[in-house]
Amino acid sequence: MRIATYNINGIKARLPRLIEWLSETQPDVACLQEIKTSDETFPVKDIEDAGYGVIWHGQKGFNGVAILARGETPVEVRRGLDGEPEDEHSRYIEADVKGVRVASIYLPNGNPQPGPKFDYKLRWMKRLRDRAQQIWAEEVPAILAGDYNVIPRDKDVYSVKAMADDALMQPESRAAYRRILGDGWTDAILSKHPAGGVWTFWDYQMNAWPRDAGFRIDHLLLSPAAADRLIDAQVDKDFRGREKASDHAPTWVELAG
Repeated sequence: MRIATYNINGIKARLPRLIEWLSETQPDVACLQEIKTSDETFPVKDIEDAGYGVIWHGQKGFNGVAILARGETPVEVRRGLDGEPEDEHSRYIEADVKGVRVASIYLPNGNPQPGPKFDYKLRWMKRLRDRAQQIWAEEVPAILAGDYNVIPRDKDVYSVKAMADDALMQPESRAAYRRILGDGWTDAILSKHPAGGVWTFWDYQMNAWPRDAGFRIDHLLLSPAAADRLIDAQVDKDFRGREKASDHAPTWVELAG
């Protein structure tokens, strides 16, 4: 069973690349971020024609998340996180699909820091941790998949110096991420690639892709029941190099059973 996360960076602009990836790799579940479209204009027919059921939480021009399942429609559990009723950003959706609880997450970027955007990022991470603890307590196979906008370790970035002042790499961001792991979640890519050097994002600017100047911010966190079934975790790096690609590459886990 393959479960993937993919920041598509605009589902309408990248729809040919998304359908191409679904056709070539056929993940059982795909979590999308930055769909950047309203609920009303989501291309549901194109997704269904590709063989996938889908639920989504859209927002016109910004943010937005979705969960796709091959051959069936995910059963929605919730959308959005508790804690800030005034928060209208579409950044979280959760569903039961194929016997696994899956969340698609688009965590705030937090730049510039310091400032209100970074403060919002840290509050959002606390709200995510609260929800993760609730899911963990259910003792179900679960995966929290998405663009976390956190570079966990120095080994997860091409240049520590280049990113030193970025919100993605601040001590507070990293500490919040570690606290979630400390609650019993497994970082799947880290568990299979402890030496680092695995990137999931390459900026469009500064010739980042040809230079392989990337970093790892797309993560799949596994509950104990899911981690026990982990076979592999990889990045579909080649898709980043295709025409009009997202600046992220699909990242996935394979589970037994």
